[in-house]
Amino acid sequence: MKNILPAVLTLFSFMMISCGGGEKKEKFTYQTQKQKNTSNSNDNAKTIPVDMDNQGIGPIKDFTFEDSVNQELASIGEGVFKAKCTACHKPAQKFIGPPMKGIYERRNPTWVMNILLNPDEMLQKDPVAKALLEEYNGVLMINQNLTEDEARALAEYFRTIK
Repeated sequence: MKNILPAVLTLFSFMMISCGGGEKKEKFTYQTQKQKNTSNSNDNAKTIPVDMDNQGIGPIKDFTFEDSVNQELASIGEGVFKAKCTACHKPAQKFIGPPMKGIYERRNPTWVMNILLNPDEMLQKDPVAKALLEEYNGVLMINQNLTEDEARALAEYFRTIK
């Protein structure tokens, strides 16, 4: 029995050393990945043009807002956003896709309506949509098959994000 105790302690020590090495490797991998994403995001963010004349490609040919926000429509848009968009977008911060806060400082409202209604063609042909696709590591915007009413409500909601 006394001869078994040193063998068990030695085996236990080897097991502890083996387990400890695995934790360091995982931590190192996480740090490397985090650094890579940060540098890609900063490098590509400079390439996205602000083009207020670009109206995009899709069914909307000209769209302008009324002077005041339609709060009822914005409320409907917030519900649509929560139901269909939050898997990839956060209202005021980058996530899988770009934030909606300040969208109309960077994009024409007609362009926004068209990307909501026609993301597949926009991502293939529109230069701004292509640049966004590259910035967000090739993650395609999923076509949610929104109606024009839903897209209009979302567009109004985007005006309210502070």
